[in-house]
Amino acid sequence: MNAWKVGRVLGIQIYIHWSFLILLVWVAVAGAMTGHDWRSVAWSLLFVITIFAIVVVHELAHALTARRFGIRTRGITLLPIGGVSALEKIPEQPRQELLMAAAGPAVNIALALILLVMLASGSETLSLSVVNAAVGNFLGRLFWINVGLAAFNLLPAFPMDGGRVLRALLAMKMDYVRATDQAAAMGRLFAGLFGLLGFLFNPFLILIAIFIWSGAGHEAAMVRAKSCLENAVVRDVMVTEFCRLLPSETLRAAAGTLLTGFQREFPVVEDGRLVGMLSDSDLMKALSSHSPDLPVSIAMRKRFETVQPERPVQEITTLLQHEHGYIPVVSGENLVGLLTPEGLARTIEAKTAERARARRLAERIDRYSRSDVVSAQS
Repeated sequence: MNAWKVGRVLGIQIYIHWSFLILLVWVAVAGAMTGHDWRSVAWSLLFVITIFAIVVVHELAHALTARRFGIRTRGITLLPIGGVSALEKIPEQPRQELLMAAAGPAVNIALALILLVMLASGSETLSLSVVNAAVGNFLGRLFWINVGLAAFNLLPAFPMDGGRVLRALLAMKMDYVRATDQAAAMGRLFAGLFGLLGFLFNPFLILIAIFIWSGAGHEAAMVRAKSCLENAVVRDVMVTEFCRLLPSETLRAAAGTLLTGFQREFPVVEDGRLVGMLSDSDLMKALSSHSPDLPVSIAMRKRFETVQPERPVQEITTLLQHEHGYIPVVSGENLVGLLTPEGLARTIEAKTAERARARRLAERIDRYSRSDVVSAQS
């Protein structure tokens, strides 16, 4: 388990990644090794926890804005480099994405203004030097943290908030896929810059560079894939040639079938009727605690998702990520196909190649038509 659930806020689950605990331990150990007493270390830990509480509020702003547009948030996970909101989908309407992306930094700006008013009526200062202080000037440090979070998140480094704002603005003038590609290219440019600065000054920036680079590439690929699968139904992308198992087959025989191919999830079928699903992890777990001569039926899962052949593919791409990557396609109770990541990848690859050929043909026709016009004019 990579993250622990710590609570629910406004119906949204909050998780803490295990690596977050390493950060707290590091802060405590670093404070103790530099000679600070336990009060100073406690204040430092409280400050770090407060920062991440602010990050939660930042992510909640995204989630609640998404809720206004009918988009659910599965949860918010806190990492040492910040927070991540698991939205069910990203809106393709530029105005909606613009508002969602801007909501987080807007909250940090609002908090900074509130802290500024509190500081103006108190005795604490806004000296930048307080950001590195171990104890004291708590509100002043939080002010600069909020200013820094707002400024950093508004950098046009896709998939950060500023990058999503950039994509939304670009999508108002061009198609969504092209806007994503351009925003992702800008994100990779910033990732390279952060990586260089990380090698020269602060290794922490290298982690941010990796996050931006991988995030930009992943989301650009997802958008292209979604575009390729537009208007496609499950029947168009399901595979019909795959290995099936009988519930009476032995675990030993199932293991042999697993080793002879690339399939990692097996439908268990009896008289054409789907009765279970068996993944490679299910099989390995059963073999570790049962005799290999026992039937597959003792290890198969009897609760699983199924889809109908005419269901739109775009509705179930998220489902694929949570169902071991394989989803049986059924008509009535009969198994008619299997939806697999490999099948989707082949479909996307074919449609991408088809679109590239069509684009090259259109460009060639356009060049010829322009040359004909020039020839006619001359």
